[in-house]
Amino acid sequence: MKNSAADWSIASALQTIEDLGGQFKRNVDMRMRKGDVRSAVLRLLNESPMHGYQIIHEIEERSGGAWKPSPGSVYPTLQMLVDEGLLESKETKGRRTYSLTTAGVEVAAAETDKPAPWDTGFERPTGPRGTLALSGVKIAKAAAEVARVGSPEQMEKAAKIIDDAAKKLSAIVSHN
Repeated sequence: MKNSAADWSIASALQTIEDLGGQFKRNVDMRMRKGDVRSAVLRLLNESPMHGYQIIHEIEERSGGAWKPSPGSVYPTLQMLVDEGLLESKETKGRRTYSLTTAGVEVAAAETDKPAPWDTGFERPTGPRGTLALSGVKIAKAAAEVARVGSPEQMEKAAKIIDDAAKKLSAIVSHN
């Protein structure tokens, strides 16, 4: 099977967009405080039992895509909360699901007195640079979605849109 220039262009563009989105996310994630993952986990499990990846996804959704904690921060936090007696876990449908114990419900209730960490736990980029950074994350997420579920024709269309946008963005700074 022969790879066309369009296939290479699509793969290259999507990788670049994903890399850019990842860089924006890493910059945001680095601003999170240590206790924010703990607080987020307790708040979410106060709503319903979840497994680790549900927690990660829910935090990402509630932060508008600006914060997606890594499994390397969520799973140790879950284990720590189990060790503290605030969570219990059980195997359900091949996944370990976590829920609050009675003590955990009390601690989680105290968390609701403070703003949720996905709302205020990090400094969202502000001003024109912040707006541009968040727009970059939106493009990266949309492009990744097309790459995951789009047809070859849809991927080609997406690559053209991104290529056109890149030309227009470059023109903005070259005409100043």
